[in-house]
Amino acid sequence: MSGAHLYPDSERFLVLLNPGAGGGTTGPETLRRRLGGAFAARGVPFDIVEAADSEEGLEVARQAAERGYRAIVAAGGDGTVSVALRGVAGTAVPVAIVPFGTANQLALNFDIPTSLEDSVRVAVEGRVTSIDLAEANGETFALMAGAGLDAQVMADATAELKSRLGFGAYIYSGLKNVINRPGADFRITADDQEVKVKASMVLVANAGQLGAGPLPVEFRMAPGASFQDGLIDVCIYAPSNLPEVARIIWRVTRNRFSGDDKIIYFQARSVRIEADPPVAIEIDGDPRGETPMEAKVSPLAARIIVPR
Repeated sequence: MSGAHLYPDSERFLVLLNPGAGGGTTGPETLRRRLGGAFAARGVPFDIVEAADSEEGLEVARQAAERGYRAIVAAGGDGTVSVALRGVAGTAVPVAIVPFGTANQLALNFDIPTSLEDSVRVAVEGRVTSIDLAEANGETFALMAGAGLDAQVMADATAELKSRLGFGAYIYSGLKNVINRPGADFRITADDQEVKVKASMVLVANAGQLGAGPLPVEFRMAPGASFQDGLIDVCIYAPSNLPEVARIIWRVTRNRFSGDDKIIYFQARSVRIEADPPVAIEIDGDPRGETPMEAKVSPLAARIIVPR
């Protein structure tokens, strides 16, 4: 991002590229050429910067926000988008999404097209809207954080497994953990209420919609979740056997959350999650150790570009 340009930074797009995007099946040079061609076809100035890890990506995003780029384009999966949003939080610089990841859940929630050319079109021609972010154990997230089963699934879906199986890595890991992993005794403190329950997982969601990769199924894990309500959604799933797991999946796919004591849902501005024994946690799909976890909402803390 150094050197003089014909166009000022305020007119330029900074493309933050995850070189391992797409499970590493497409080389970074190919990704750069495709991205460069798509932006050049739109007639807009741009810079492409590869980030080897999230720390480097965060620094690139922060510098781009300080310099006042027109937008930061996260070219990668949910982790890349989350890093870009953390980098621009509290500034006027928006984030656009070009989905190259394994799951691309944030792109799904914001109705971003899956094709490169169409997502670049949205980056250039879309509208800017402000969104809530949230924070878990000091780390900003955009989608959701979780404790228990979902976090263990993320941890077991290794980079090597995802490179071989793609989204199938999550399915494999999920089936293995559903069969073998018992629940835990959770204590959840949310604003002025406390819940004690034996459960498989607790989600803290800023957005509610999850896709199942290539499968024609979408799950609304948090029925009332909104990026603009100043609240985080707490979803507790407490099946005790495989038939109850199947019943919960059936209800979630049909957006039927009421009337089942194995699903507990409420909203809060802050939440603390403890578990006995301690369980794995994840933040926007990345493993982050074990409970306890504390989360809170940051209302309208970032801006994102969505379709008109």
